[in-house]
Amino acid sequence: MNGGRGMSTTLTAPVDVSPERLADYLQAVLGGPVEILALRPLGGAGKEADPKALGYGAPFEIECVVDGTRRSYVVSRTRPARGYGHDYPADRAWQALYGHAAYNTFPRHVRSIDVGFIRGSGEVVPAGDAAQFFQLVEKAEGDLYWLDLERLRHAGSRLTELDIRRAEALARFLAEAHAEKRDDPALYTRRLRELVGHGECVMGILDSYPRPYPPLPSDVCESLEHDFVSWRWRLRRRTYRLSRVHGDFHPWNILFRDGTEFSVLDRSRGEWGEPADDVAALAVNYLFFGMRREDELGETGVAEPFRVLAERFLQTYVLTSGDYEIFETLPPFFAFRALVLGHPYWYPALSNGVRGQLLHFARAMAVSSRFDPTDVSWLFGVAR
Repeated sequence: MNGGRGMSTTLTAPVDVSPERLADYLQAVLGGPVEILALRPLGGAGKEADPKALGYGAPFEIECVVDGTRRSYVVSRTRPARGYGHDYPADRAWQALYGHAAYNTFPRHVRSIDVGFIRGSGEVVPAGDAAQFFQLVEKAEGDLYWLDLERLRHAGSRLTELDIRRAEALARFLAEAHAEKRDDPALYTRRLRELVGHGECVMGILDSYPRPYPPLPSDVCESLEHDFVSWRWRLRRRTYRLSRVHGDFHPWNILFRDGTEFSVLDRSRGEWGEPADDVAALAVNYLFFGMRREDELGETGVAEPFRVLAERFLQTYVLTSGDYEIFETLPPFFAFRALVLGHPYWYPALSNGVRGQLLHFARAMAVSSRFDPTDVSWLFGVAR
């Protein structure tokens, strides 16, 4: 394999992939010696008149000799497109893998040879035969935080000083994480769009409810979608709130060790977003466990000590962050989380009473202009 000799001067074009690395990759994929002759960024003549001004990545042509035969290939990368606020490398990887499979089953489509990824070292790695992606992470010691809440849910269990300190520690942690801001209006508006229309968010959740489903009729689902679209347009001017976030900060993703030492798991939904997403993800679970305890006592609403935990968590977060505006951005995120918790497939063991209160909370939050922590009982369907 030559890898570099005899290549034309076009290799100096702005293609930020090593010709030697590409040659190694192509030899592994194509099963024969490869000599790269030229790399050429695509676009060229006529690009100024192309009405499609933005693309997902920067494609380039590879001219090479494979086993003595001259061939040409195109590498179509999935690098984020400027101005669209992409920050989901996992989504891009999945789309590339799906595209590889789909290309070769559609009539007249150019044939896909492989899909791969480029490591930070510059190595080009084939992945076209991948059936699943996985992630290898370190193991953290500790107990999941939901076990603390489950303990408090049972009769005879008392709220301890450590329970309060842990809720406050989590609030301070989020406030400090959210203090890192990013000036990217397009990314903030994308996050709001994903809250409404992304597969794992509102429309996807509503589509996954069984039909017919009397507790959540189709006309109510339609109204909820309208409400969430309104929220998207109401919040999208607050792009200055874009912050570093976890994205799924709930008690099943938090591991506590001794005292208030903890680790977090499964940050897989992007690095930046609206801080209310993280705050709602945890706070709604204080309400959820309290609602389940109250239901077991034959009552409606949120039982203690969970109201205390929710209040201390929110109070500590606001005092640490100075973000009093968050009460105006929490409602749609609370509504989304309530729709997840009330889902009959994911939480099949809930009583009808608890499920009904969660759906009531989702609808109340969807039409509220702000979240008032002093009015929690009404939001869960308790008469004033």
